[in-house]
Amino acid sequence: MEIFGSTFDDSVFSEVRDRVSAPLASYNAKFCEPEWFCKSSALDTDDPLEKQKVLKFRGDLAVRQGKYQEALDAYSSCLDWIADNNLTIRRDVLEGMARCCTKLRQGDRALEYADLLSKEASNTCHLTSLLLLKVSIYQQFGYLGSKTLSLQQLCSLLPFNPWHWNNLGQTCLQLLERDTTTGLYCPKKSESAEEQNHTGTEEEQEEAELNVDKIWLKACMCFIRTRLLLRILRQQQSSFVLQRTENTLQTTDEALQRLNPKEMTLQALSEVMSDDLIPEKMREDYQDGESLLSVRLQTFRERWWNKVLLTGVLESDGCKNQTQLNAKS
Repeated sequence: MEIFGSTFDDSVFSEVRDRVSAPLASYNAKFCEPEWFCKSSALDTDDPLEKQKVLKFRGDLAVRQGKYQEALDAYSSCLDWIADNNLTIRRDVLEGMARCCTKLRQGDRALEYADLLSKEASNTCHLTSLLLLKVSIYQQFGYLGSKTLSLQQLCSLLPFNPWHWNNLGQTCLQLLERDTTTGLYCPKKSESAEEQNHTGTEEEQEEAELNVDKIWLKACMCFIRTRLLLRILRQQQSSFVLQRTENTLQTTDEALQRLNPKEMTLQALSEVMSDDLIPEKMREDYQDGESLLSVRLQTFRERWWNKVLLTGVLESDGCKNQTQLNAKS
């Protein structure tokens, strides 16, 4: 009786037939002069793809040289020559236009281009790039409320990235320092019009009504989450990467000292913010490049904020903190 898998096909041991290789056709590589696309004659072509390349290269070079208006003009012209099915180049050009507008202090136009990108986002990579773009725009113009919302979305999309959590915590600190005299977060006049245009969901409405104590609590939970994640990553790091982590850990500890939560609050927040930091679960939640249609993203409130509020630490440790923060500033 033959054991399954104990026999082999004779063809396994047969000699490989000699392959007939077709002769390679001659190939002459194309040599281009440096910055060949800057010449006026570079656009003297009827090929749409060639025109797209020339204008895209001109825009990229102008950005590198800090000539943002020139880059914006080149990118705008480039859009007319991009094929409808070339979504990658289109997204790259739109993002370049948004960043140029940001540098040129044209906030409304920058956000318009970001909105165009949001309509074409189809996977988690697209969404990540879009949110990072929005964060940079809001940071440039001081729209801290909108920046907070985008960072919360980033934390929900990439929950194990400590740098987004640290950025969110630092933004909450900026909100506290800016609004300590009011006791309630109110956007600046320069921010309020933009905030009204981009505030529609229930979560965004509640964010705009956060009082100082809740912003303080959110800053605490963000820095605690940052510290937990960095301590996990530190075990696998070395050299300058480890040094960056150590520096951020020190900054995080200093921020928590300024916020001055009680030991009970630290313990309660640490339990909530470490609940999902399980190696197996962290690997399962890796969603890089997945279609947005197949990804169920819990909101920041669903995943962390509601659980933090249920601990009751806000009532026991929130009312005194703004005075102490002012004293340490």
